[in-house]
Amino acid sequence: MVGEAIRVTGIVQGVGFRPTTWRLANASNLTGYVYNDGQGVVIHVWGDSTAINHFLAELKKNTPPLARIDHIQRAILHVDGAPDSFTIRSSESNNVQTNITPDAAVCADCLTDIFDPLGRRYRYPLTNCTHCGPRFSIVEAIPYDRANTSMKTFEQCGECLKEYTSPDNRRFHAQPNACYTCGPTVELERIDSNAQCLESLTQMDEVDGACTVLQNGGIVAVKGIGGFHLACDATNDAAVQRLRDTKQRNTKSFALMARDLAVIRRYAHITAAEETLLSSAEAPIVILSKTDQAPPGKKRAFGAKEGQRANDLIAVSDIVAPGINTLGFMLPYTPMHHLMLRRMNRPIVLTSANLSDEPQIIDNDAIKNRLNSIADYVLWHDRDIVNRTDDSIARIVGNKARLLRRSRGYAPAPIPLPPGFNNVPALLAMGGELKNTFCLIKNGQAILSQHMGDLENAAAYADYQKNLALYADLFQHCPEHIVVDAHPEYLSSKLGRQRAEDEQLDCHVVQHHHAHIAACLAENGHPLDAEPVLGVALDGLGYGEDNTLWGGEFLIADYVSAERVGTFKPIAMLGGSMVMREPWRNTYAHLMSEIGWPELKMNFEQLDLIQYFQSKPLDTFNAMLAKGTNAPLASSCGRLFDAVAAAIGICREAAAYEGQAAIELEAIVDQDTLLHEDELLAYPFAIPRLGNQLPYIEALAMWQAVLGDLILNTPKPVMAARFHKGLAKIIVTMIKKLTTVSDERVIHTVALSGGVFQNKTLFELVLSQLEQDNFNVLTHQQVPTNDGGIALGQAVIAAARIIKTDRSKPCA
Repeated sequence: MVGEAIRVTGIVQGVGFRPTTWRLANASNLTGYVYNDGQGVVIHVWGDSTAINHFLAELKKNTPPLARIDHIQRAILHVDGAPDSFTIRSSESNNVQTNITPDAAVCADCLTDIFDPLGRRYRYPLTNCTHCGPRFSIVEAIPYDRANTSMKTFEQCGECLKEYTSPDNRRFHAQPNACYTCGPTVELERIDSNAQCLESLTQMDEVDGACTVLQNGGIVAVKGIGGFHLACDATNDAAVQRLRDTKQRNTKSFALMARDLAVIRRYAHITAAEETLLSSAEAPIVILSKTDQAPPGKKRAFGAKEGQRANDLIAVSDIVAPGINTLGFMLPYTPMHHLMLRRMNRPIVLTSANLSDEPQIIDNDAIKNRLNSIADYVLWHDRDIVNRTDDSIARIVGNKARLLRRSRGYAPAPIPLPPGFNNVPALLAMGGELKNTFCLIKNGQAILSQHMGDLENAAAYADYQKNLALYADLFQHCPEHIVVDAHPEYLSSKLGRQRAEDEQLDCHVVQHHHAHIAACLAENGHPLDAEPVLGVALDGLGYGEDNTLWGGEFLIADYVSAERVGTFKPIAMLGGSMVMREPWRNTYAHLMSEIGWPELKMNFEQLDLIQYFQSKPLDTFNAMLAKGTNAPLASSCGRLFDAVAAAIGICREAAAYEGQAAIELEAIVDQDTLLHEDELLAYPFAIPRLGNQLPYIEALAMWQAVLGDLILNTPKPVMAARFHKGLAKIIVTMIKKLTTVSDERVIHTVALSGGVFQNKTLFELVLSQLEQDNFNVLTHQQVPTNDGGIALGQAVIAAARIIKTDRSKPCA
């Protein structure tokens, strides 16, 4: 007989790891015990050495659905302590180094339970087991035990306790385990607290009653896993418009939820990869292409009696996603969603319960106090949400699933650091200003927070500070270094600098676009000491190393440094940040820079665009451009998209949300032009050099072609396609130019990052051309390509610099 102490680290708590260990150990005739501690799972086993090896092989092979083993460490134990059987012991709390499992969608077994009329959990809306349900959103501390969650106030009944303490039950140590007898309860109330008659809504239960409210055109605030949502019938124009008006969300598309894939297929195309993503345990919102035609039957008014039966065959309201050719769908991911939509044969809008850009509401009192003018009813329960987690958003692009917003289902699962990042000291990267996340580094892995939104919103900034404190407690993380973006006015940078000063920590400053590229390298496991790559970072704006605004950059980069070797032409931001809200300002600044007003007026006066400009106080704007007053230069690719969109009449006057003009420009791209038109008709660009000899993408020829097409009344979708093709072509040309010396390719790896690469059309054009030319192309999948990913980049850049500095120190 031999004995071994085995430590397993990774995502191993709250996922049924110990009962799986217990079952496999007994099957291998081993004795010993297993328990959780602050670093993961500890297993002590005694038996034949062959049996122990077999046991470990089976443990790796039969990992529970939500678990992930990162590392197994083995050590010899003295045989004198061998017990007579194998048992599961209580958790031990010590130095915390383990991870917290993200929330997961309800599993198939629990769905069977809630739809079994003879089962004790029939229609119980908070059913879960070790394979599904809330984790991160209810945990207050680790180890992840019931006493450290918001379930601690619900004492389990005899039957639930039997499940909870039986290793052969799938609810063994399922911390949110509950039922009608002992668990949280659900209520449907009028949000104004006036009396209601539930029988008028349903003969079943409160969750089913919420369905009737939705079917009748009402708006319901629904408590989910990570926060409240606002729901209404997505086919009801009046309900959707009322939701838009009261939520102050004018045009940005709403997310949808549908009962099953069959309902979604009436409204959107679903590929096999998209079906897998929709049905995954992470259950994100998946961006899908709208069907080319209306759903079966013709579009008709809500409630009209056409189609196969009442309320069937109704199109999604045009105001759910105006101006774009996609819909964001998700499937029900909690038992309550499944039960609520059981009778709903059409989609519902399911959008975060908040006002404007504020964080999602998680508190029962707040929903009544703050949203009583929006919702008619509230469907809630008394299980507290400890940690807010918005719905994640993903899209299949280039045949791979790519996260656009990383939150519920994904955060805070750790991201292993690439080779070479061993023994990095604990550090905290503060992230950016928009789409903020922050990142901890501890024990050789990165913990990227959930999406928190735009810090310029006071409530989002408060939430950011709350989450910084929360993560510090949950992960017992005491940073030795703080990392901030180079932009001096970012609130995250100011807070990070202040904290570094207060706590006397080292503060590292990282350039925005270098962080984008480093994030892409890190999530692709690019080794620390690997050769530099050519990074292409295309986004809206970031603070450059020369104290100007950048946004379309080509960098030769590794983790430690980045050299700017190419860019887009710097163009004035006419009115500063106003250009992001009024896209026409970008058009005017571009045309003044490239052509000038006299020539523009002389040659193109008949254009609607020129007449539009003449309605503006041009003398004032020309003076601003001449003097550079409130018109800083920016080499922004995002602003170029805005300028072209506004020129051809898309989102010209005002953008209601970030990127609206670019999103709507992509939405109208004519696919026939994109795929089949002669390449020579793609809008041309050039690559001259700036005064400092830096090569840049020059758009003069492109603007001449755009104006020419406007004269010819060329359809907007054709113009949009020609712009995307031309831009992709010049980006690839620039990449080839910068990676070649004396006709020989010297850099073989290209990293693509930045919010502009959320544009599926541009991204796939660039990616395919680079791959055809045998480049090794690194792209984002598990981390957003937008600013939601840069905290990871900030963290690995600082870590690399610390490691390299330590290496360069002389030996004592």
